[in-house]
Amino acid sequence: MTELIAPELVVLDASLGSSPADVIRHLAGLVADAGRATEVDGLFADAWAREQKTATGVPGGIAIPHCRSAAVTEPSLAMARLSQKVGFGAKDGDADLVFFIAAPEGADQEHLKLLAKLARSLIKKDFTASLRAAATREEVVALVNEALGLTGTAPAADAAASAPAAPAAAAGQKRIVAVTACPTGIAHTYMAADSLVAAGKDKGIDVQVETQGSAGSTPLPQSVIDAADAVVFAVDVDVRGKERFAGKAYVQSPVKRGIDEPGVMLDEALAVAADPSGRRIARGAAGSASSASGAETSESGGAKLKRALLTGVSYMIPFVAAGGLLIALGFLLGGYDITKYADTIVLKNNVFSLPTEFGPQAWGPLGAYLGAVLFKIGGLSIGFLVPALAGYIGYALADRPGIAPGFTAGAVAGFMGAGFLGGIVGGLLAGYTAHWLASLPAPRWLRGLMPVAIIPLVASIVASGLMFVVLGGPIAVVTKALNDWLTGMSGAAAVILGVILGLMMCFDLGGPVNKVAYSFAVAGLSAASATNAAPYHIMAAVMAAGMVPPLAMALATVLDHKNFNATEHENGKAAWLLGASFISEGAIPFAAADPLRVIPASMLGGALTGALSMAFNVSSKAPHGGIFVFFAIDNFFLWVVSIAAGVVVTALATIALKRYVGKKAPEAAEPVPVAA
Repeated sequence: MTELIAPELVVLDASLGSSPADVIRHLAGLVADAGRATEVDGLFADAWAREQKTATGVPGGIAIPHCRSAAVTEPSLAMARLSQKVGFGAKDGDADLVFFIAAPEGADQEHLKLLAKLARSLIKKDFTASLRAAATREEVVALVNEALGLTGTAPAADAAASAPAAPAAAAGQKRIVAVTACPTGIAHTYMAADSLVAAGKDKGIDVQVETQGSAGSTPLPQSVIDAADAVVFAVDVDVRGKERFAGKAYVQSPVKRGIDEPGVMLDEALAVAADPSGRRIARGAAGSASSASGAETSESGGAKLKRALLTGVSYMIPFVAAGGLLIALGFLLGGYDITKYADTIVLKNNVFSLPTEFGPQAWGPLGAYLGAVLFKIGGLSIGFLVPALAGYIGYALADRPGIAPGFTAGAVAGFMGAGFLGGIVGGLLAGYTAHWLASLPAPRWLRGLMPVAIIPLVASIVASGLMFVVLGGPIAVVTKALNDWLTGMSGAAAVILGVILGLMMCFDLGGPVNKVAYSFAVAGLSAASATNAAPYHIMAAVMAAGMVPPLAMALATVLDHKNFNATEHENGKAAWLLGASFISEGAIPFAAADPLRVIPASMLGGALTGALSMAFNVSSKAPHGGIFVFFAIDNFFLWVVSIAAGVVVTALATIALKRYVGKKAPEAAEPVPVAA
């Protein structure tokens, strides 16, 4: 097995820059220079994306940036002992020891176990003290290999065993079980586990931890879970098999808090267990935590509602994006008359019996057949828009028992013509009803039926019944009036709508306001037709405006080098592709660093782009894809002109605001070259 670390992957007592991005890029360069990665940029981009999810600094002056990347050819560990400390987000200060873990996307279990063991070793003070005292790179390599058990006779697999089991609890001793998990599952998962066990030992608490990481997971015995007083979830992702902990008092926080404040989390868990009205994991819970005694104290009603709506939209978008692109491809192959022929062609023809009747714009008989197939698949996918929206709103509010009632209420909303608004209302009704039913006490013999039969049945009757009897009709009237108003828009009114949509798309760059504008546009596509092109115009304006912020930030970094630091220049390179693909989130790093300049400038350009797109009557039959769905956009040249105008305005406004308004943004120090 290839060694994880080598002397050429170690840097001692050097300054690698003033920001985490500088340090990570340098260490990624060491991995690539050693022939362990195919490229620096791809490895850095993956590592930096992971860093932005959760800071990798941990107590003791240590940082462990890490990632899985397709650019990595063999698992590698690069280490830097910094002469100039850099902040990686640890509460106790900046880091002088940085370990960069680079794993291939398909890393084998033996290497992953070794990487997990290294992460555990880094919370041991004697090990980190030895690293700080090491005189040579070879000494550092030897220390790491010794910690990994690679210098003795023990096989690697044995040396990389999972967390040691806690001793049996003494009589009267408090018991806590915990689950730790992070998105990558390499470092934080295991460090949090060991930190919780160590804190429990100090407090006289029996703590046993299940690590759900890349090195595999051994579930805690059910008898251990049943005997526990409380549960600690230190996780950044959903807990696998959460239903095993049903009825237990619990606390839940990001995995990094399990490293930074393990003792506090244990105290909180015992306090919740001692409180009869404290949070309990509901029967039938899976995925996100739910409470059997009411709403989570850590999440307000408004925050829960916003999270539910965003969850519904995020799960709905793949149906719409895939369906819209398939419809666009159907138009490309079968011509715009394919709507007249599609049903007949797919039912009466096949690849061995091609159609003879089709529109004049089709690419011949084969094009007509394939176009009809793609158009129908896309249309059926789009048909899930409202049910999927409602179903996953219900899921966000009540977990799995809310899915079936939500989908049913969404289908009812679609049947009654209540559309997008009806789907939202139906999903909320289903979710809140299912959540309330899950909170009711039930006899033991009925508990198994509650999440799979009783809750879906009753919640479906309540939510869908209210939609049929009370709410569906009025919402359908409102929806029809809104569609009629949009259909009648032209001239100045359409331009004003374009301005509003452009402002919304650029206000929070993928946040709730952005999602409202986007969802409004894609929901209208189902009502679009040859005689009602307004939804196509709205879709084009929304997509164009959403492309402006990342493209403008990329352009600004080219036009004005000094007012953007090294990290922003790296983000600017990626923003070209993200913007061209209609991924507004590509501008988030810039907005997060300088929101008072970037967001107003983005809204200015987005408003201009939305107005121009509507004024030019540009149409988009695809709901996503940016310039890569050019074939689905009418007046493509004018659409590009609209985008270019907004990009230039936003870029110039950003540069002007950075130069002349308020304090200038400091330029990050460039990394200092270090001899190999």
